[in-house]
Amino acid sequence: MLAHMFREKDVWGNRQDAHGAYLIDRSPEYFEPILNYLRHGQLIINEGINIRGVLEEARFFGIEQLAEQLEVAIKNSQPPEDHSPISRKELVRFLLATPTKSELRCQGLNFSGADLSRLDLRYINFKMANLSRCNLTHANLCCSNLERADLSGANLDGANLQGVKMLCSNAEGASLRGCNFEDPSGLKANLEGANLKGVDMEGSQMTGINLRVATLKNAKLKNCNLRGATLAGTDLENCDLSGCDLQEANLRGSNVKGAIFEEMLTPLHMSQSVR
Repeated sequence: MLAHMFREKDVWGNRQDAHGAYLIDRSPEYFEPILNYLRHGQLIINEGINIRGVLEEARFFGIEQLAEQLEVAIKNSQPPEDHSPISRKELVRFLLATPTKSELRCQGLNFSGADLSRLDLRYINFKMANLSRCNLTHANLCCSNLERADLSGANLDGANLQGVKMLCSNAEGASLRGCNFEDPSGLKANLEGANLKGVDMEGSQMTGINLRVATLKNAKLKNCNLRGATLAGTDLENCDLSGCDLQEANLRGSNVKGAIFEEMLTPLHMSQSVR
């Protein structure tokens, strides 16, 4: 562009002052670094000059090599993205600012390691959120959406999980002792396809729960109420199901290799576990 401006004087109508200096109708503040760059090949931008303004000038004059340098400099000057976990204090502030009947969208957010115990988290959308190692003891997660969420290593002991959606979630190694999944209104908790390897769910109320094709390998399910539960195709290998109530539970096609069925409250019929 500069070459054309000085080579084709009649076309551009360049003007000169009394001292012979050419007059260019562009910002001198942003043009000065470009002029110096053309003099000695080094990009020097004084403090207080917006580098984006210099970039636009470089693009206007078609100096592509300089524009590339400026783009890299702008990218490097950007602060790193903040992926730090959201704290209990921040979440409580969000909860207080949200009407009770409105759904709080926490989809994909990072709560890793946060203490969210005893909070009212009903109807919140935690889809694909990172809740690993969270303290959710005695929290109310009624009808919340935890689909594909990461709950690995989290503590949910005594939590209220009525009607919760945990499809394909990862709760490997989590503790869910004494949880309540049973909704008196008939709304079923859905944990279909969830990864529940090694979880401790002892004493939980799970009437009618959907655990179809979930993975419960090495899980502790002692004294759980699993009446009418859907366990079709579920991996129950090496699970401890002693003392469980499995009346009318569907175990068709489930893997019960090494599972413990001691002190069962109701007899387990072959029709329940054989396809």
